Amino acid sequence: MTRRAMQTTHPASGKMAIMFASRRNTGESHPYTGPVTTQMTALTASKRGPIAALTLGAIGIVFGDIGTSPLYTLRTVLRSHSDADINEQSVLGVISMIIWCLIVIVTVTYVGIITRADNQGEGGIISLAAMIRRKNGRGARVSGFAIAVAVVGAGLFLGDSMITPAISVMSASEGLSVADPDFGSWVVPISVVILALLFLVQPRGTGRIGKAFGPIMALWFVVLAVLGVGWLATDPSVLRALSPTYALSFAAAHPWVAFMALGAAVLAVTGAEALYADLGHFGRRPIVLGWLMFAFPALLLNYLGQGAMLLHDPDALSSPFFRMAPSWALVPIVVLATLATVIASQAVISGAFSIVRQAVRLSLLPRLKIVQTSRSNAGQIYLPAVNALLLVGVLALVLGFGSSERLASAYGLAVTGTLVLELTLFLVFARTVWQWSWPAIATMAVLIGGLELLLLAANSLKVITGGWLPLTISAIFVVIMFTWSRGSKIAFGRRHDMEGPIGDLVDEVRCGGIDRVPGVAVYPHGDIATTPLALRANIDFTHVLHEHVVIVCVRSLGVPHVPVDQRIVVDNLTDTEDGIVQLRYQVGFNDSQNIPAALEQSRGLSPELEIDPSTATYVLSVFRIEPGATEHVAHWPRWQRRLFRALERLSTNRTQAFHLPPERTVVMGAELQV
Repeated sequence: MTRRAMQTTHPASGKMAIMFASRRNTGESHPYTGPVTTQMTALTASKRGPIAALTLGAIGIVFGDIGTSPLYTLRTVLRSHSDADINEQSVLGVISMIIWCLIVIVTVTYVGIITRADNQGEGGIISLAAMIRRKNGRGARVSGFAIAVAVVGAGLFLGDSMITPAISVMSASEGLSVADPDFGSWVVPISVVILALLFLVQPRGTGRIGKAFGPIMALWFVVLAVLGVGWLATDPSVLRALSPTYALSFAAAHPWVAFMALGAAVLAVTGAEALYADLGHFGRRPIVLGWLMFAFPALLLNYLGQGAMLLHDPDALSSPFFRMAPSWALVPIVVLATLATVIASQAVISGAFSIVRQAVRLSLLPRLKIVQTSRSNAGQIYLPAVNALLLVGVLALVLGFGSSERLASAYGLAVTGTLVLELTLFLVFARTVWQWSWPAIATMAVLIGGLELLLLAANSLKVITGGWLPLTISAIFVVIMFTWSRGSKIAFGRRHDMEGPIGDLVDEVRCGGIDRVPGVAVYPHGDIATTPLALRANIDFTHVLHEHVVIVCVRSLGVPHVPVDQRIVVDNLTDTEDGIVQLRYQVGFNDSQNIPAALEQSRGLSPELEIDPSTATYVLSVFRIEPGATEHVAHWPRWQRRLFRALERLSTNRTQAFHLPPERTVVMGAELQV
């Protein structure tokens, strides 16, 4: 148990009181992610691992979503309009449409260009916004625009992270009804069990899951290619669909039918947005190699093979993928497809973990428990709260919709919305950070942005039939993120004011009037420029200060390990005789944040650090949000204030993460009434 002292500030009167209570420590398993210090330039990130193993892992995780799209894409596209006939023109036109969506959106845009825009190895729409804000400054109008777009895009992606596992696993389970119609009633129960097991293994980490899933997905892509080649050999004329002229001629002959088909064709590129969000898990090179050498060729062959089969047997449209398989191989392929769709779900789950962590770093969400699952890759993480939320959402969708076909209309809008918003931010990034010329920006906006806007427009027609679902999920996440962002600026801006500059405290101590008592007090803190809230509260109420005061600022440098001799940076705050020293404790994401050990290591590095760490008292700062007076937040709706307080209570603390001895730890701070 840790003693806890709370300084309470009443906004109306300005009076303060002090409270003591018992509290059990709860910590988080990830390092504090504050601004990177200048010493980071002296450090280098360790290698991720062998390129072959990473490529296999990327095949198992990153391409799972897009790799299972042949299960339902062609059927959905050709059934997207009641007037669509299954003939040579429609089949070749739709196959051409799908292939060129894969080429333009996935191969050229994401694999070729956007994955180059990484934020210290991390990808995703929030990563783009962070880089834009860092380049242009927090106060710039373009930075505010980037954050707003990123919040909406992240909301859509998290909605996609719920829909993808549901539709993928159900589509594979429905293959059982092809083998035996009596299995139709078992689709939902089987899907629920499979999805529950998938989320239960997430704590094992992306790397371990990828090693297990990689060989399975590699076999899956081989099966895709073999099935496609088998039917392609029966009618090589379907290779004509490789020419974009067939998609254009189909659109010219049947514009409305082609427009509706285009809305469904986006199912072929689902996973492109997850591909970028998963960048931090494996790195760009393994993703590029896995796509160009394995996934993309297999998808091309399979879609062409499905087209050849439909030209031969239009009745196979009821389940074109499974109809490609010979009868003796149907059950094994259904089993393999089920495994592949489970793996497909992993791509968006891993992406959701990365997106949420980035949102936490940008103060768009409260601090959550983040578990590092790899000793060599900072991007491989697990978030228990996000995992539980996704599980509940996915199971609700499976039970509510009951079939992949009903869920397909909801799927496209989430994907296309994310694609358009991500491209928008990338163009802003390319102009402001990479300094692209305006002609280059305009070319990409017209060619790629035009196609993505067409896809979005086609899917917007499905709002009533299911498209409302991702919009609703996105709206919920957007409200949460904007509420936390706004509340943080109000509440923690006031905390910054209450703390005051560290220089003012040093000057106050030098002027005298504050009694010094024997002992060592250590104040973990997150901002090198301000005074720890607990330190300020202690002086204001007791008017005494320990003989030795050590302010420890923990900094995670985004690398697996920081050499021991580079972890400690001492700042005497201009005076080596006032007994106040600032210690910057630099760690890697896989290093223990052991503040007592850091104190022992720093012993003797400065005259003010000639101390005995075993006698030190540790004082943690907290800032609690409570309901009460509203003068300073009168413009803030009541429901939003309540939501902010609820989110603040979900935020984890760092007590155990710092390895502080409970018997010598005090928690002290302030309370803001909202």
